[in-house]
Amino acid sequence: MTRQLMEGCEAIAQAMVAAGCRFFSGYPMTPFTEVLEHMSRLLPTVEGVCMNADSEIEAIGMAWGATSTGTRTATGSVGQGLSLMQESLAEMSRARLPLVVLNMARGQGDYFQATRGGGHGDYTHIVLAPADVQEAVDLVGDAFNLADRWRTPVIVIGDYYLAHTQQAVEIPAIDKESHPSKPWALDGSTGGSGNARFLSPLTPNKRSDPDFVTHGGWLEALADVMDEIETGVEQRVDSFETEDAELVVVAFGTPARYLRAVVEELRTEGIPVGIIRPVTLSPFPAAAISAVADRVRGVAVFELNRGQMLVDVQLAVSGICPVTFIGGVSFDRSGFGIAPVLEIETLKAKVRACFEQCHTAVESKSR
Repeated sequence: MTRQLMEGCEAIAQAMVAAGCRFFSGYPMTPFTEVLEHMSRLLPTVEGVCMNADSEIEAIGMAWGATSTGTRTATGSVGQGLSLMQESLAEMSRARLPLVVLNMARGQGDYFQATRGGGHGDYTHIVLAPADVQEAVDLVGDAFNLADRWRTPVIVIGDYYLAHTQQAVEIPAIDKESHPSKPWALDGSTGGSGNARFLSPLTPNKRSDPDFVTHGGWLEALADVMDEIETGVEQRVDSFETEDAELVVVAFGTPARYLRAVVEELRTEGIPVGIIRPVTLSPFPAAAISAVADRVRGVAVFELNRGQMLVDVQLAVSGICPVTFIGGVSFDRSGFGIAPVLEIETLKAKVRACFEQCHTAVESKSR
C-alpha cells in the first residue's frame, strides 16, 4: 500500500470498494454527497452499481433489495436524511440483513440517532466513530465484516470535518478473498423448489414450513441475538494520558482530536488531564470508562450537542466521581462547518475550569 493525499469522502469511498462493497445508493446531501459521487465513479470499474436515488427512503429500499441477494451493500446520508431511513433500518435489523450506513453529520453530534435509532422494536445497531480519515478507512472495512458476522446494519458516524479534511492515507488493496458464505441470501437458487428462502422482519420462514416460527418466537430469538452482539462485539477505546490523570475528558469522533490537543497543551502546563475516546459507540465501552473513573477526581464529557453520549457516560461512571458536561451546540454560518467552540483556547478554558472545580470539590470534602 502507498500513502495518498485525499479528501475524507474519496478515501471512504475507495475503502468501501476495497472491502468488497458492490452496491451503493444514496440521495445527495452535503457533506455526504461527495461519497455518493466517488462511488458512482468507482463502482462501475469493479462491476458494481451505484444508484442516485430520488430520496433517502428510495435509497434505503434499494439497499434492502441489494443486500438481500448477499451483495455487500452500503448507503448513507446526513442525520436529517437518516431520519427518513429509520423505519427501514429497524425492519432490516429484525430481518437480520447486513448493511453499512454512513452518517456524515452536519456539525451536530447525532449520537442518539446512531446508538438509539428512531425506529420501532427492540434493536440497536453497531456504531463505529472514527476520529480521522485513516481510521475511517480502517473502520469501513471492519464495518462490512461486522455487518456480515452479525447480520445487522452497522453505522459509521462521521461529520463535515471527516468528509472534507485532506489527509495522507493508505487504502488497502481490493479484497479478492471470498467473503463469508450467506446461506440465507436470496440468490434465486431455491426459487420454485418448494424450499425457497424467506427474509422478513416478522418471521424467518413460511407458515407452510414444518418448523414455522411465530412472530413472538422470532422476537424472542432476536432479543438473544441483541444480547450476543452486546457481549460479542469488541468495545474499542483510545486512551491518552489517563494513567496519572486527575480529570479525564470523554469525547468521540473528530472533536476528540481537538480535545487530545488540549490535553497535550495542558500537560505541558503541569495539569494532569487525560482523554478517553470511545471508538465503538454501540456497544458502548462502559467498563473501560468505569475503570478510569475509579481512579480520577472527575470526568468531563464533550460533544457538539446538548449532551447525548453524556447519558451513557453517567451510567458508566455510576456516581463513582462527578461527571461534568463541557460541550454544547455550536455551528459556523453555513450550519455544518467548523464549530467555533472547537477553538483550542476555548476548549482549554473549559477543561481547566472543570479541573479546578473537581479539585475544589475534593478539597472541600476532605475538610
